[in-house]
Amino acid sequence: MSSPRNASDVSGVTPDGAAWLASAGTYPRSTLSHWDERPNAPVVLPCGAVFDVVSAPAIFGRRMLDRMWDEGPGSGPVAEFRGRMLLFAAPGTAQRLPALMEWEEWGAHGSRTDGVPPLLCHGAGDAVTVPALTGATAPAPRSGSRWLVAPDTRHPWLPGPEVLLWAAVRAARAAVRISIFPPAGRDANVYDVSRRR
Repeated sequence: MSSPRNASDVSGVTPDGAAWLASAGTYPRSTLSHWDERPNAPVVLPCGAVFDVVSAPAIFGRRMLDRMWDEGPGSGPVAEFRGRMLLFAAPGTAQRLPALMEWEEWGAHGSRTDGVPPLLCHGAGDAVTVPALTGATAPAPRSGSRWLVAPDTRHPWLPGPEVLLWAAVRAARAAVRISIFPPAGRDANVYDVSRRR
């Protein structure tokens, strides 16, 4: 697993990270050659074999990412693309995560859908646009994409569906801090009801 990065660490994808990304495609050497010629160009890569991608609205995705780094195991590579957060995940996550969310009643037909926006799960048969290898600290002008946690190894740790479910639930709960007690007024009496018999 990679260690957390600060803004000075995220300068772009390392050569090992690029090799890992390219390995997702049918022709990895062609992808790497393309990046050698045009390192500022985003590329479309297939999901399902090397990684899956969970796409969340940017603000909610940022909350998920914060939970993963502040309270959990961290994350794998993460990118921003056109107002969405792309969380790279272990293969199989795209198929399993919606079922877990449904089972936990956070899915589309569950009773607790208010806090979790629709998460788009990209797996086998899908493809995603990944940001350019360079320019990670600012969005590329045309693509509107950038790396938040750039790939830096040939074998990055990737969260599975359980970790992403946990992060989504934590992010939803943090966003909707509901209290059964209204805020007390300055002159309100406060009673300790824990001493009741």
